[in-house]
Amino acid sequence: MHPFGHPFSQVDVFGSRPLSGNPVAVVHDADDLDTEQMQLFAQWTNLSETTFLLRPTRDEADYRLRIFTPARELPFAGHPTLGSCHAWLEAGGTPRGESVVQECEAGLLTISRGEHLAFQAPPLLREGPVDEADLHAIAGILGIAPTDVVDARWLDNGPGWVGVLLADAAAVLALTPDRSRLGGWDIGVAGLWADGDSDAAVEVRAFDNLNEDPVTGSLNAGLGQWLAGRVLPEQYVAAQGTAIGRRGRVHVRREGNTVWVGGDTRTTVRGEVSVAN
Repeated sequence: MHPFGHPFSQVDVFGSRPLSGNPVAVVHDADDLDTEQMQLFAQWTNLSETTFLLRPTRDEADYRLRIFTPARELPFAGHPTLGSCHAWLEAGGTPRGESVVQECEAGLLTISRGEHLAFQAPPLLREGPVDEADLHAIAGILGIAPTDVVDARWLDNGPGWVGVLLADAAAVLALTPDRSRLGGWDIGVAGLWADGDSDAAVEVRAFDNLNEDPVTGSLNAGLGQWLAGRVLPEQYVAAQGTAIGRRGRVHVRREGNTVWVGGDTRTTVRGEVSVAN
């Protein structure tokens, strides 16, 4: 045990420059903490996610991760996965193989180490077309007509995403959703950029439980499984956070049936925290 408590990192994930991505709080050596303490600390940080690094329970894994929003635990989330892997490696973690293997509630997740850390998109828990009633509800929340939706698909890999494709990036950036109606919906919206109009191929926005998420790994994983090699190239960059003053860039690539999602990771805060009732 460290003198003050637990080593702590706050990592900026997917930012194309410092302080432009999505932060995640990471508590190291958290095996002595219970679920109540973890949830309370996540509520206190008030970030979109706070994670806790623990010893793995499976021989194949390098570490185990628990992921909490201020309100609940998630089986998987994208930017917390990359930020926590970055923090684990920076703290001296040594993977057993060439890639890092993370154990989380969603199972074992492989993270590659190249120019960017990149996680292998997990299988979708729910996929397929969106029915007419849900489409009308989603369009109403987004403040558009159902006919403005080019396509929509369930992309639930843990957080519960439904993906909406609009005509172009401008339509995505013009959205003014009625956040009071979001309720339990997790809506991701994408629209393509015309060649030369952006360094990214697609603009993405994510609306989750009354908020807009700055940059979202899990959503971009689902979008990649849906669109890469079809509507989008097999390898592309997604922009996210533009509408709220961030500059996220998510690197997506499809290799056969496997989709990888990566981006830059930078530690912005490092120290120790006391987590106690």
